[in-house]
Amino acid sequence: MLVIVAPGQGAQTPGFLEPWLADPAFESRLNWLSAVAGLDLAHYGTQADADAIRDTAIAQPLLVAAALATAPALFDDPADAVAKTGALAGHSVGELAAAALSGALTVEQAMVLVRERGKGMAAAAALTATSMTAVLGGDRDEVLAKLAEYGLTPANDNGPGQIVAAGTVEELAAFAADAPAKTRLIQLSVAGAFHTKHMEPAVQTLARYATAISTGEPVVKLLSNRDGQVVTGGQDALDRIVAQVNSPVRWDLCMQTFTELGVTGILELPPAGTLAGIAKRNLKGVETFALKTPDQLDDARAFVGKHA
Repeated sequence: MLVIVAPGQGAQTPGFLEPWLADPAFESRLNWLSAVAGLDLAHYGTQADADAIRDTAIAQPLLVAAALATAPALFDDPADAVAKTGALAGHSVGELAAAALSGALTVEQAMVLVRERGKGMAAAAALTATSMTAVLGGDRDEVLAKLAEYGLTPANDNGPGQIVAAGTVEELAAFAADAPAKTRLIQLSVAGAFHTKHMEPAVQTLARYATAISTGEPVVKLLSNRDGQVVTGGQDALDRIVAQVNSPVRWDLCMQTFTELGVTGILELPPAGTLAGIAKRNLKGVETFALKTPDQLDDARAFVGKHA
């Protein structure tokens, strides 16, 4: 069974869309998504530097657009996407791309939501000095207990030995000075404590937009970051995406559901690599494909055919 996944914030790198824009069909799709987002995504995906695309209000629309603009190239016919894809999932903001690919949202709805999500989260992050730190290794229970001791949230749970802590700068500094045994800490270059209580203002903003959206029914199984479960319908998907802004990402539970569904292959959309790497470490026997450039498309289509 094939699962297609969309990466989250932090996966973007300067110039990652450059080779894709040589394809007129991709360029046309990206131009349309840019118009909806109100951003020159071609510029940000080709010429902007790392600092520019680190901006939450830029990074989030750029990532969702990259996934939505590249996914159609995997299939000769749109109907093939439904027939050949067993499930879809996105990490954090990648959920919006997955929701649009599933049919729960239109691409236009996804781009409006991600535009407002990015702006709302950037504004929320500016209210308090917060950040995120990756905690690698250590005993899971000890790590979670230490996070709770310092008032931190396990904002991303990406599987054994891969938890991202989030909170105020002061809380993270205190935690770093008393880190759990056998752990390695990596300070993440992000604007704030995403998927925590600090993002509540962004949830309220997104919720107001969501009331105007008429959802569709997913035509492919769509997994939620909240608990790794398959959503029950389009409205359920939308409600979960809104609430997810200040709730932890349980990618570990998504991977557990992949296993329960019988996944044999996971293909990650651009800018790929992060989720494929996590799957390699945690889902033994499952093949992965990190789609990064268009010269991989023939191999990617063969991968889709093999696991469809």
